[in-house]
Amino acid sequence: MNALGAGKDARARIADEAVVVRDLIKSYGPIRAVDGLTFTVRRGEIFALLGPNGAGKTTTVEILEGYRRADSGEARVLGLDPIAQGRELKERMGLMLQQTALYERIRVREAIELFCSYYRHPRHPDDLTHLVGLQDHRSAWFGELSGGQKQRLSLALALAGSPDIVFLDEPTAAMDPQMRLQTWDIITDLRAAGVTLLLTTHYMEEAQRLADRVAIIDHGKVVAYGTPSELTAVSAHDIVSFQGPKQMLEEVRAMPAVKQASEDRAGMYTVATDDPLTFAAALAAWRDRTGSRIEGIRVSGATLEDVFLQITGEEVRD
Repeated sequence: MNALGAGKDARARIADEAVVVRDLIKSYGPIRAVDGLTFTVRRGEIFALLGPNGAGKTTTVEILEGYRRADSGEARVLGLDPIAQGRELKERMGLMLQQTALYERIRVREAIELFCSYYRHPRHPDDLTHLVGLQDHRSAWFGELSGGQKQRLSLALALAGSPDIVFLDEPTAAMDPQMRLQTWDIITDLRAAGVTLLLTTHYMEEAQRLADRVAIIDHGKVVAYGTPSELTAVSAHDIVSFQGPKQMLEEVRAMPAVKQASEDRAGMYTVATDDPLTFAAALAAWRDRTGSRIEGIRVSGATLEDVFLQITGEEVRD
């Protein structure tokens, strides 16, 4: 390929990238929160950034939003430097925080109108209230809203400026199952309209259902990167779930072919195994020997949550 052709390919690749993070580093004293992080987000895709608490997700997103300065490395959003070109970027960016802080005595419609007034090309406030299902709460005070309703309002405010890219931090936290599904529909509709969405969530099902691609980060580094199907395909483990007697977890862990096991609820077990038939035979033998009752055995492929726990571990982090 000649230099002209290579230049065209490079320009096309850059035009296709909504977010570029390359060798990003950010430290707080002796703690390196982001440690050489590198990934890209394509325009018009839903990208999920996952990781345990303290992995560096929040710091990375704050750098991309222009609210925190990196120590070194590159961060570009829509081709713009989030710090040097922050005003231009904010005109094209929407931000949904995990918790929205507004005046308790501001009404839903007033808050949406206020945020729309910040942008040159805003969406109509009535469109936004209908989009997030708050049309019957337009006159309600913010302080009177439930947690899920506040999240819906936060989503409306994030979309006030008709953004090209939206950052969604735990977008369905505190929402009931019906509103969670409706929010997923809104997110996929935004993607269909060409909007880029960068999502952080602790709901692995949410990431698996919505994301075109996923980056799992831990200790400030990317430890897995790809589509949900690519990430789950590389897991060598199948998942066996079943119902049995309470507090048999140690017996389950001692059975052959068990890689990981957990008692998710009293008497409800999940086992990761590389040989489900061998494990099932051992479980049946244990049942016959002890006279215990085993029900609802189900074998499935690994989920994104299984891969996440396999990569990052199961310990609880602050």
